[in-house]
Amino acid sequence: MNRELLVEWLHRPGLTQTKRLLVVLSTFERPIALQEILDRAEEAGLKRRIWSNPSASLSRTSGMAIHSAKGWEITRAGREMLANEGFSEASLGVINLATDLRNYLQRVSDPETQDYLSEAIRCYEMGLLRSAVVMSWLAAVFVLQQAIVQNHLAAFNAEARRVDAKWKDATNTDGLGRMKESDFLDRLVSIRFIGKSVKQNLKECLDRRNACGHPTSLKIGQNIVAAHIEALLLNVFARNL
Repeated sequence: MNRELLVEWLHRPGLTQTKRLLVVLSTFERPIALQEILDRAEEAGLKRRIWSNPSASLSRTSGMAIHSAKGWEITRAGREMLANEGFSEASLGVINLATDLRNYLQRVSDPETQDYLSEAIRCYEMGLLRSAVVMSWLAAVFVLQQAIVQNHLAAFNAEARRVDAKWKDATNTDGLGRMKESDFLDRLVSIRFIGKSVKQNLKECLDRRNACGHPTSLKIGQNIVAAHIEALLLNVFARNL
C-alpha cells in the first residue's frame, strides 16, 4: 500500500482507534511489535499522543488481530472486515488467497524463498497480475529445487544423465537452474517426485509465466492469476516437500 492511500484511510472522520490500528497492521506482511505499528501510523500523520492503550485495543478485536510469540498480526477475519468497510485495494477473494500464502510464508525459513513469495503476494494484492504470475512461479521453482537438493539429488542427477549424457551433476539449486524448467518438471516425474497430472498443472503455470515474462498480446485477469497461484499453493507450497 502506498503512503498516500494509508494517509487517506487513517484520517477518515469518525474512525475508531481500533480500526486505525487494524488498518496499519494490515500493511505489514509479518508479525510485528506494537512500536512498528505506531511508527508507521506516525509516518502517516497520527501523533503518538492520540493513542490510548493501543495494545488493549488490539486485544479486544475478537480475533481480528492476535499477538503471537513473534508479535502482532492481522487475521483473515480482520482483513475481511477491512475489505467490507472499504479499507482494501483488493477483493475478498484476493485477500483470502493472499492470507493463505502468508500463512505458508510464516513457515518458510529460507530468505530467498521468502523474498520471492512475499513479492508475489504484494504484486497480487496490488493488481500487478503479470508480476504476480512471474514471482509466484519463481518461488515455486525454487521450493522444488531446494527439495531435490536436500532429499533427491542423487536420483535426479542419475535420471538427468540417462536422458542427457552431457549433463553435469548438480550440487545445489544453481546447478539445477542450468536445466530448462520444462525439462526439470519432466525429470521430477521420472523420479516419481511428482505425478503426471501435477506436472501438467505446473506446465500450464510455466507456460503462463513465460507468456507474462515477455512482451505479448496475452490478456490476463484476476481469476486467471488466482487459479495460477492456487495451483502453486496446492501442488508446491502447501505440500510437505
